[in-house]
Amino acid sequence: MANAASGMAVHDDCKLKFLELKAKRTFRFIVFKIEEKQKQVIVEKLGEPSQTYEDFTASLPADECRYAVYDFDFVTEENCQKSRIFFIAWSPDTSRVRSKMIYASSKDRFKRELDGIQVELQATDPTEMGLDVFKSRCS
Repeated sequence: MANAASGMAVHDDCKLKFLELKAKRTFRFIVFKIEEKQKQVIVEKLGEPSQTYEDFTASLPADECRYAVYDFDFVTEENCQKSRIFFIAWSPDTSRVRSKMIYASSKDRFKRELDGIQVELQATDPTEMGLDVFKSRCS
């Protein structure tokens, strides 16, 4: 079913991989890409559980928009191990205006497809999604 606002469909694989990340913790992160010619959101990259935050940020292109989900582990002040699932709308200033518009208009519907997102971040450069930002959004 295509999104009325931008005409983007969501590939089933996006939902299936997200469920694996959420339920089984099979992945540390997932990077999603809008395939403009096919008018759908697809999985571009899967991060293994052993991969780090640095691996995640390195997989986001410097001049193209992406959606991403990151499973962030942290320890609370009470010394409890917890995790939060972050949704990141990556829209660097250097990306094409058309691309930014397509990603912005498709974001809400795509996010609704991924049931279980706990925190959302909008980032235009790496500092807006640094580890300090992740930690501050978990408390």
